[in-house]
Amino acid sequence: MTNKLMIDMAIKEGFADAAVVNTTDIVFDASFLAYCEENLCGQFGANHSCPPSCGTPEDMKQKILNYNRALVLQTVWEISDYQDNSLISAAKRNHRDYTFGLIEKLEQHGYQGFMVGASFCSLCAPCAITEGKPCTFPQRQYSCMSAYCIYVKDLADKCGMTYTYKNGVLPLFSMYVFD
Repeated sequence: MTNKLMIDMAIKEGFADAAVVNTTDIVFDASFLAYCEENLCGQFGANHSCPPSCGTPEDMKQKILNYNRALVLQTVWEISDYQDNSLISAAKRNHRDYTFGLIEKLEQHGYQGFMVGASFCSLCAPCAITEGKPCTFPQRQYSCMSAYCIYVKDLADKCGMTYTYKNGVLPLFSMYVFD
């Protein structure tokens, strides 16, 4: 399948934009780990897919660089109040579901890879780690862009996508990393 067909498939699945990049073009910055450590989302140490459980910034970078390409996916949501957590959570869930739906179709075409999410893994609430148990869905578990220390603004710019929340429009990003 060509890059154009993958992008067309993503748009058909509900994404506002999509682009294919080489993983070597993704900029990683280990200093972004500090944002996870601030724990504003409440998942630091409370989710298998989040730091410190998911691995070091170098581990996460290597996981992506073990693959050649990434399909960068963007959805855009009209949310007038950036403090409206219920609307933002719903947008993130919808974005996650679109991403999983697209991945299932790509896998039917023989692609093998993994998801990098727009937010922390929310397949289980609460995460099994809170009870000292292993991940319930290890094959579907995903970490967010922040856990990978990806410089998302740079990635969005390279893909020609808007990164910044403004005028009531919130862009969300995920990736499917594949060979």
